[in-house]
Amino acid sequence: MEIRVTDAEETIKLGEIIGKSLEPGSIIALRGDLGAGKTVLVKGIARGLGIEDEPVSPTFVIMNVYEGRIPLYHFDLYRISGADELMGIGADEFLYGGGGVSAVEWAERVQEIFPEYTIYIDIKIPEPDDGSENTREIKIEGKKEWVSSFRSTAEQALPASTR
Repeated sequence: MEIRVTDAEETIKLGEIIGKSLEPGSIIALRGDLGAGKTVLVKGIARGLGIEDEPVSPTFVIMNVYEGRIPLYHFDLYRISGADELMGIGADEFLYGGGGVSAVEWAERVQEIFPEYTIYIDIKIPEPDDGSENTREIKIEGKKEWVSSFRSTAEQALPASTR
C-alpha cells in the first residue's frame, strides 16, 4: 500500500490510524533517510495507542518506553552497528516478549532480526515536483490480512488526496 502525505499533520494522522490497528507484540520497522519523517509517524502511532506523551527521537538512548493502551517501545538504531550489538543490550526482551508495540527507526540496519509478521514502513522524500518540501511517499507492507484491514480503515479516515 502506498500513501502520499503533504505535511506533518497528515503523517501524524496516518500514524494514529496505524497505532489504533496494532496489537501487543506488533513490530513496525521504519526505513527512510534522515529527516524523512520516521519520528513524526511514531508520534501518530503513539496517539493511536492512547499515549499522552509525545515521543522524541531516542537517538542517544537507543530506546524510550511510553505507556498507553499498549506500551510503545520506540527504538532508534541510527548509532547501532548491527544486530549483534542490538541483541547484546537486551532489545530482544522488548521486541519479542515485551507485550507492547515496537517501533524501530533505522530498521534497515538490523533487517535480519525481524519476524515474518513485521510491518515495514518505508518513508521517502520525493524529488521536488509540486513545491511542497513536506510531501512524503509512504509504502506500507506486512501480512496480507493486516494490510487489507488497515487499508479499509485508512481509506475511510484519510483525505482522498493521500491515497
